[in-house]
Amino acid sequence: MSEIYMPRLSDTMEEGVISSWVKNVGDKVASGDVLVEIETDKAVMEYEAYEDGYLVQQSVSEGDTVPIGAVIGHIGETPDAVPEESSSGGAAAPTEEKTAESGTAGQEAPARPQGGGEQAPPQPAPSGPDGSGDSAGTRPRSSPLARRLAREYGLDIESISGSGPKGRIVRADIEAAAKQRPAEPEAAPAQATAAPQAAADRQAFDDGRDSTELQVSNVRKVIARRLTQSKQEAPHFYLRRTIDAEGLKDFRAQINAQLESTGSKISFNDLIVKACATTLRAHPEVNRSWVDEKLLQHGRINVGVAVAVEAGLIVPVLHDTDKLALSEIGERSRELAGRAREGKLKPQEMSGGTFSVSNLGMYGMDSFSAVINPPEAAILAVGAMKQQPVVRDGEVVVRNTISLELSVDHRAVDGAVGAAFLKDLAEVLENPMRIVV
Repeated sequence: MSEIYMPRLSDTMEEGVISSWVKNVGDKVASGDVLVEIETDKAVMEYEAYEDGYLVQQSVSEGDTVPIGAVIGHIGETPDAVPEESSSGGAAAPTEEKTAESGTAGQEAPARPQGGGEQAPPQPAPSGPDGSGDSAGTRPRSSPLARRLAREYGLDIESISGSGPKGRIVRADIEAAAKQRPAEPEAAPAQATAAPQAAADRQAFDDGRDSTELQVSNVRKVIARRLTQSKQEAPHFYLRRTIDAEGLKDFRAQINAQLESTGSKISFNDLIVKACATTLRAHPEVNRSWVDEKLLQHGRINVGVAVAVEAGLIVPVLHDTDKLALSEIGERSRELAGRAREGKLKPQEMSGGTFSVSNLGMYGMDSFSAVINPPEAAILAVGAMKQQPVVRDGEVVVRNTISLELSVDHRAVDGAVGAAFLKDLAEVLENPMRIVV
C-alpha cells in the first residue's frame, strides 16, 4: 500500500486544491497515468502516478484545499485493498489547525523537492482533537476544509455524518448540515451574518454599478498576494531607455529569411530575451535575489517570459537562456506559451527564474512599469515598436524605436548597477550582431 502525497508543484506553492480526480476508486493505475488535477498557485497541473497498482482511496474530495505533504490518496496492489487507518487518517491538517499543546503550531508541511512530486513521505501528523491524526478513532475523520467550515458555521463536527470514503466528513456534509439547522446569527460565519445587512445597504443606496461577485481562482488569489508582497517588500526603482530599433528590425528580417525553409520564425521578443541573457552574463550583479535578509548570486541565467492566460499571468522560464540559440529560444518560448494557456506546464518549467521580460508591445503600449516577480531582482518591460522623429548626425529623421523600462529591487541591485545594465542592453539591441556573439 502506497500513500499519495500533495506534491510541491511550484517553487512558491504552499498548498493545492484538488481540482478533479481523473482516476476513480478501484481504477487500475499504471506508472505515468494522470491521477488527479491539482490547482496550484500558478496553474492547474496534472499529477502522475509513479507506480502500478489500483487507486483504492481518495482521501480528499474535489474542491478541498490541502497543504503540501498531506496524504490525498492510496494506491494498492489489488482493487479491494484497504488502507490502514493508522497511516495518516487522510489529509494532514493545515498548519494553523495544529494545536499549541502539540508543540507544532506555526510549522508547515515538510518541503518537498520540485519536479513532479517525487518526494519522500512526510513525518506522521501528531494526534489532536481535530481528528487529522487521531489513531484511536475518538474523532470523526474529516477534511481540513470541512473542519474549517464547521468552525465558521459553529457546527459540532462530531454530530455530522460523513458521506466521503469510510464515512469521511467533507465540505458537502458541512454545507448540508448548515442548511438544515435553524438560522442562528451568532453562530453563522462572518460573511453570512453580514449578508442581510449588505442587502439592506444595497436597497438603501444603489451605487449604480450592478456588481456581481466573481469566483476567484487559486491562481488569481496567489497572483494578488505575491504581487502585493512584491510591492510592499521590494523597494522598486525604475530606469527608462528608448532604443533605436532599426538595426534590430533589419536583423530579424535577415534571420527569418534564412529560417524560412525550416518553418521557424524569430520574434522581436525572442531577440530581446536573448539580449537580456547576453547582458546578464556581462552583469552578473543583476542576476541576484534578496531572500530572507540574504543576497543570493545565481550561477545560471534563467529568463522568465510573461504570458497572459485566462487565469492571470504565468511566467514560464527558459533555463540557461544565455546558452540557447535564437531558434531554440523561439521554439521553446512558443511551446511554453502554448502549454501555459492550456494549463499544462510542468513544475520545473515555471521555477528557477532569475530575471523576467514582460512585453505588451503587441497591445500597442508605448511603455509601462512592470512589477518584479519575486524573488528575482529585476524585470524588463517592453513597449511597442513605433516610428518617432529622432536626431541623427544633426538632422531630424524618422526611426523605429522601442521603449524599455527596467524595474529593480533596490535591496539587491544599486541604481548605478541597474543603469549600467540597461545601458549595455540598449547597445546590444542597437547592434544586434552582439546578441549572437
